[in-house]
Amino acid sequence: MPLSRRELLTLFLGAPFAFAACRDTSAKRLPEGEIVGQSANIGHILREGRTFEVPPTNWETKRVVIVGAGIAGLSAAWRLKGKGFDDVAIIELEKEPGGTSRSGVGKPVNYPWGAHYLPVPFAENADLVTLLDEMSLLEPRGPNGEIHAKEEFLCREPEERVFYKGRWYEGLYLNAGASQEDKRQFDAFYAEVNKWINFRDGKGRRAFVLPVEHCSDDADATALDKLTFADWLTQNGFDSERLRWYCDYACRDDYGLKLEETSAWAGLFYFCSRVKKSGDESQPFITVPEGNGQFVNHFVSKVGDKVRKNWMAVSIEPKESGVEITCLVDGTLRGIKAEKVIFAGPMFTAAYAIRGFRENPPFDASEFQHNAWFVANLHLNERPKVRFTSDFPLAWDNVLYESPSLGYVTATHQKGMDYGPTTLTYYYPMCAEQNARTTLFDYDRDQIAEVCLSDMERAHKDIRELATRLDVMRWGHAMISPRPNFIWSGVRQKAMQPYRNIHFAHTDLGGVALFEEAFYHGLRAADAIVQNNARS
Repeated sequence: MPLSRRELLTLFLGAPFAFAACRDTSAKRLPEGEIVGQSANIGHILREGRTFEVPPTNWETKRVVIVGAGIAGLSAAWRLKGKGFDDVAIIELEKEPGGTSRSGVGKPVNYPWGAHYLPVPFAENADLVTLLDEMSLLEPRGPNGEIHAKEEFLCREPEERVFYKGRWYEGLYLNAGASQEDKRQFDAFYAEVNKWINFRDGKGRRAFVLPVEHCSDDADATALDKLTFADWLTQNGFDSERLRWYCDYACRDDYGLKLEETSAWAGLFYFCSRVKKSGDESQPFITVPEGNGQFVNHFVSKVGDKVRKNWMAVSIEPKESGVEITCLVDGTLRGIKAEKVIFAGPMFTAAYAIRGFRENPPFDASEFQHNAWFVANLHLNERPKVRFTSDFPLAWDNVLYESPSLGYVTATHQKGMDYGPTTLTYYYPMCAEQNARTTLFDYDRDQIAEVCLSDMERAHKDIRELATRLDVMRWGHAMISPRPNFIWSGVRQKAMQPYRNIHFAHTDLGGVALFEEAFYHGLRAADAIVQNNARS
C-alpha cells in the first residue's frame, strides 16, 4: 500500500515534524521533474553471476583499460596521458562520467549533483597543486611557497548559515542561545583538536593529513579508530547538545554517517586534516556553481576521447599475459583484451566483476561498506522571501538544524547573482540505517520531491510556489563509510596491491570519500603501471 504523506514524512523527517507539517491538509503542489541517472537494475546485473560469451568479431585490444570514469578513473587516465600512454580506454556504466562529482547543465548557471568543493591543498600535495595550476585556479606562489587560489574561485562570503527555530544564524555552530557551558565545551573541543593538529610521530608525520596514506600509523593515533566519535566525545566530557550536533553534522556531511556510526579517527580527521597549524582557520574552499564538476570537465577536456559511456563491465578475467574485459553495450556483448586494468569502481563490486576473486580473494571486499544518499536540484524562478530582516542572509551553504538533511547549497552564490532565478542543491544522507538503500529506491520522484519540499518549507514557506522544476539523483552506493575498525584494519592496505594485472584505484582506498583521495589513488595506480612498463 502507498504511504500517506504523514507516513512518508515520518520515515524521512521524523514523527514530530510530520505531525506538524500534516496539520495543513490542503493540496500540495509539486513541480515537474524526474529521476536522473542510471537505473540501479543495470548495476545489479553483476550480482546475478551470469556467464557471457563475446562474439569473436567483437573483440579489440588496448594497452590499458580503466573501469570507471569517476574522479579516480579520470585522474588515472590524465596521468597516463601525461606519461605518454595513449592506447587507453575508459569504460563507464553511466550516461555521463564523473561519478559523485557530476554536475548538471542549466540556467542561470550549472549546478552540482554531488561533491561541490575542494579545500585549497597544502604545498606538500604537489600532484594536486600541479592539477590546479594546469586549470589556472592558483595565484603565483607566495614568498615561502604557500598556495593561494585565485579570488574568483574561492567560496564567496557569506559561506554558511544555520536555520534554527524560525531564524537564520551565521555559521554552522549554533552560537545563538549558547550557555556558558556550551561555550566552554566548544573551546575545550578545539583545544583537543589543536593537540592533534600539532601531533607529529617519530617520522615527522601528522596524525591527520590528505591523502590518508601520508597519515601517521602511530598507535596513539590509530587507537582512535577503535571507538565511535560519539564515544570519544563522551570520554572527553563533551555532552553539550550544540557541540554534539555540530560534530554529528560534520560526520553526516563528509561521511554520510551519524555521530554514533563514525570512527573517532574519521571524526577528528574532519576537523584536523585541512588545518595547517593549530590556531589557523581550515583551508579555504575552491568552488564554482557546478561544484566539483569543474574537475570532471577539465579531465574530460584532456581524456574525454577515451571515455566510453554506457559501457558496463560485466566480467573482468585475468589471463596469463593480460586481462579480458567483457562489456554490455546497448544489449550487445563487446570485449577488450588489455595488458593492464585499473579497476576504479567501488571496491565491493570487485568481488562480483573480477573472475576468480571470490574463490581466492586478495582482500575482503565486503569490508568496503557504502551508504545511500539522494540529491535534489530545485530550480526557482526567484529567491525565497526573507521572513525577518534581521536574519542572516542567503549563503552558499544553508543548513537546517532540526532536519536529518544537510540543507542546500546555492549554485548562483559564487557568481554574485543575489537576485532572480537560482538553483538550490539539497542533500539528504540515509546514513547507515537498516535497509536504507532499499528504502531510498522504494520511492519515486514525487515522493522524494515531497520530502525535499516539506523539509525546506521549515525555512521557506514559499518554496513550492517558486520551484519550476525538481529533479532527483539517487546514489545507492554514494560514499565509503569510515565506521570504527575500518580505516586502520589493514583491509585498505591490502586492496592497494595489484591483483595479477589489475590495479585498484578508488576513494574507497582512503577510507574517506573525498576528491583528494580519489585523485591520489588514480595517480598511484597509473604510476604503478608506468613503473611496471619501465621495468619490463
